[in-house]
Amino acid sequence: MSVSVDPTSVDPNRHQSEGVPAPAVTPAPDKGEELRPHAEDAFASELAALAAQDDRSRPARWRMSPWAVATYLLGGMLADGTVITPKYVGPRRIVEVAVTTLATDRALLLLGVPGTAKTWVSEHLAAAVSGDSTLLVQGTAGTPEEAIRYGWNYAQLLAHGPSRDALVPSPVMRAMAEGMTARVEELTRIPADVQDTLITILSEKNLPIPELNSEVQAVRGFNLIATANDRDRGVNDLSSALRRRFNTVVLPLPESAEAEVDIVSRRVDQIGRSLDLPAVPEGIEEIRRVVTVFRELRDGVTSDGRTKLKSPSGTLSTAEAISVVTSGLALAAHFGDGVLRASDVAAGILGAVVRDPAADRVIWQEYLEAVVRERDGWKDFYRACREVSA
Repeated sequence: MSVSVDPTSVDPNRHQSEGVPAPAVTPAPDKGEELRPHAEDAFASELAALAAQDDRSRPARWRMSPWAVATYLLGGMLADGTVITPKYVGPRRIVEVAVTTLATDRALLLLGVPGTAKTWVSEHLAAAVSGDSTLLVQGTAGTPEEAIRYGWNYAQLLAHGPSRDALVPSPVMRAMAEGMTARVEELTRIPADVQDTLITILSEKNLPIPELNSEVQAVRGFNLIATANDRDRGVNDLSSALRRRFNTVVLPLPESAEAEVDIVSRRVDQIGRSLDLPAVPEGIEEIRRVVTVFRELRDGVTSDGRTKLKSPSGTLSTAEAISVVTSGLALAAHFGDGVLRASDVAAGILGAVVRDPAADRVIWQEYLEAVVRERDGWKDFYRACREVSA
């Protein structure tokens, strides 16, 4: 026997009938006031335009065809002139493989170093495929089995015993019942025994509920996207049985400095608009310098290939570059003239590079004196970095 799951049904009189005071209701914020809207809300017009003009075949319960999903992520122009902005800047084949995986019965594992947009890609894939990116399990060392399977309303359980009304579905269970895309972030952070609850879900496409002598069977359209950092190897490695249930797609670091500058500029511009910060174009040169510093220290060699460098302990990822520039724009807006300058990003760079106060500080000082000091046009950057590093 299978059990139906209706996670949206709520009895408005339940609290009164059970003698429990109704919780206070906080008015929802106006649309557009969210600090970080979900992808399906932030890019609703693009998703609607794609769906309206998409005449290709769609897998069951998909909002659009695989081709349209890939176009949504990679960007392009539609026949009516609608511009679809790129959500991911990288090899097209990677996106095509990821989208195709979701159209099969294989789950998708997005793997890469921190800051390679795994979560970002995961969210946008779910938004384009299912129109809902919120069926999310956040992996941590304390993630319980109930977060992936189901839990119980203990008041109902004690009063009436195991029943459908007492069942609290997880995001994964909801996705199975509704034919949607579920997401599991930081899979390798989850304890191994909890990870393995996914094996039956991904192989048998059902979730047993022994307390009710029942199960939830996944309907067509269900799939799962997981993300993991390859630097987390050894934390909670995936079992071979679980890894076989995934098709793994590795998201690489940006191939070139210009590609990384483009990514940082786009994301900072999006974040900046939501925070009323200055426009990015006025600070493009500082963005280019931040990216250059990060890439050189990350790669262990200067951009001209002439000088070998020691790499610090941090990842110096694209995501960290975005954070440094966003903080710099905020400084420029609130304590400067609104134009991003070297003094606005220097402290952020220092914080990103020097994670180990002993070893990393030596590496940073050597880089400043051997590379930055001698580079044409970087005198202001050198002075700003020296000032915050003193």
